[in-house]
Amino acid sequence: MAKTQDFTKMMQDMMASMPIDASKFQDAFKSQAALGEKMAKVALDAAEKSTEISSKWAKDTLSKVGSLATKKEEPADYAKAVSDFASASAEMAAENLAAFAEVAKKVQMETVELMLAAGKDFSEDATAAVKKATEEVTAAAKKATSAATSK
Repeated sequence: MAKTQDFTKMMQDMMASMPIDASKFQDAFKSQAALGEKMAKVALDAAEKSTEISSKWAKDTLSKVGSLATKKEEPADYAKAVSDFASASAEMAAENLAAFAEVAKKVQMETVELMLAAGKDFSEDATAAVKKATEEVTAAAKKATSAATSK
């Protein structure tokens, strides 16, 4: 039976000869964690504001329903109460939907700002890493070339 060749040593030697800066991976992880933290803060703020809007809307609606439940003297008073409730509900809906839209707009703007800042930071880091890697590869190539010519 044929024995499979063990490439472990060859891979270790190849990886050891490659100029890799592990600190760049750590920096990238830290940048991603910071971005994640900022994005979570934006999402949590939006959730908190949305909950406040929903709670206020529910309280206002319940207070308006109370007027529907009171005893009326004339049948026309019931129709007026329902009409008033419908008008107030429509007005509250418009106000609250506008408040939700403001929250969504703020989240969108903050997210775009965070993504642009992260993109700029990533671009700068990538440029620096490529420049450093190019310098290291060039130095390694020169070293290999001079070692080959001196033999």
